Amino acid sequence: MVAPAQPGGSLPPQVQDALPQRWTPRLIFSLASIVLVLEMLAISYMMISMALPSIAAHYQTTQGAWLLTAFLLVGAMAAPLVGKLADMYGKRKLLLACIAIAALGSFLSAVASSYAVLIAGRCLTGLLIPCLFLSYSLIRDVFPAKTVALAVSIATSGMGLIAIPAPFITGWLIDNHGFRSIFWFFVIGLVVLGGMIFVSTSESPVRLRSRLDFLGAILLGGGIAGILIGISFGPTWGWKSGSTLIYLLGGIALVVAWLVTAGTVKEPLIDLKVLRQRSVAFTATAAGFMYGVSGLYTMLLPMLAMTPAIMGLGYGFGVDAEGFAIFQAPIGALTVVGGLIVGILVGRNVRPRPLLAIGAVSAAIGCAATAYSHDSKGTLILFAGLVGLGMGMGYAAVPNLLIEAVPPQLQASTASIVGVFQSVFPAALPVIAFTVMNNSHIAPIPPEMTGGFVFYTDKGFQVAFLIAAAAAVACLVAALLLPRRIEQVQVPASQVDGEPAMATVD
Repeated sequence: MVAPAQPGGSLPPQVQDALPQRWTPRLIFSLASIVLVLEMLAISYMMISMALPSIAAHYQTTQGAWLLTAFLLVGAMAAPLVGKLADMYGKRKLLLACIAIAALGSFLSAVASSYAVLIAGRCLTGLLIPCLFLSYSLIRDVFPAKTVALAVSIATSGMGLIAIPAPFITGWLIDNHGFRSIFWFFVIGLVVLGGMIFVSTSESPVRLRSRLDFLGAILLGGGIAGILIGISFGPTWGWKSGSTLIYLLGGIALVVAWLVTAGTVKEPLIDLKVLRQRSVAFTATAAGFMYGVSGLYTMLLPMLAMTPAIMGLGYGFGVDAEGFAIFQAPIGALTVVGGLIVGILVGRNVRPRPLLAIGAVSAAIGCAATAYSHDSKGTLILFAGLVGLGMGMGYAAVPNLLIEAVPPQLQASTASIVGVFQSVFPAALPVIAFTVMNNSHIAPIPPEMTGGFVFYTDKGFQVAFLIAAAAAVACLVAALLLPRRIEQVQVPASQVDGEPAMATVD
């Protein structure tokens, strides 16, 4: 049984009436607090990447990749469980809990006496990843209906803005205070921002009455972990090695086992009836591809721009981290612009589906144009801006589509699966691109000239950017396959005497 989607969600009338109906100073402060938390998530990967050489040298380890993989891995594993708990016990509670655990993890990394302890801290810090879907799920429940689309769009696309000053902040911290200052930066920032959210943001009144599916959480979390480890380390271990195959096939087997159990238990971790809806399935697919485009493009662009022109490879400007800001700035700025466009238009009853499609087209054009023309700074900046605009529109359209398609009681748990797609695709797409580049597109440069670095041919970068363009086209296809009229799972009104609502799918 379904009901037409309602702008801003489908909260019970008595709950919606109790909410403020306009922007207030407290709501603005609340949104700013949430945006800043998501900014911390956005720069976490970047700052650790820049600090990686110092960290590896200090701990004398060659396993630096685990610093990045552990963060992504635990975040993706925990997302479904966190989403279910948020629907059951309150989205604000789980958001604050994730921020607190991430702050604890950053503290552990800051004082780590061994590399193993540092990795353990990074695992805990991975709880920042569920903060993305928890934030827009909470906004949907506690912000005025007329402001939800814009607030969600600002929260999700505003993450691009911090990418502009992040290299300068990171460089200053490492140069003046050492790599541990990066972790102290997160400790202080997360504690302050958690306090800001605590005092400014109300708890969602929406609850899902359900039992926790522990078996489903173990199977799905383990499956996601296996797949991500196999994808992340496959290029290093070899795709035919026993370790890679064990993780990949084992992960897939656990996900299949979860699907089987989810179809048989009364109250599964994620309701498969909801996931099978076209509006949810294709939103998750589109989100995965858009975030995959973002991950691959933002990985390729600095490699291309920082390559010295003297290498004679047909590309490269030899810029340093600070010089790269002229390429990063348009991506960050237009990501925000794209999100604002979606937020304003959805707030005026424009459906997010065509906006997602337009964003995918912009990203596809930017990636394809970069593939064929990247020898001029001006054109490269223009093309990067197109990709950034598409990213921002995609980032903002996805949560607005979920708000249309899924009732508040199932919002966080359903969004958590979309969050898994947003983690797996950015992990997989660069692996695909670099596998192709490493197999046949390594530049034949004498080792004494490379300084230990691998340089790729111009054709290799062309192929890699075309892979990003193909992913953007796949996002477009998924957007076009979304139903023109989104229908939402029907949820009965809240029960009397303050009982929580029970979400049902018939």
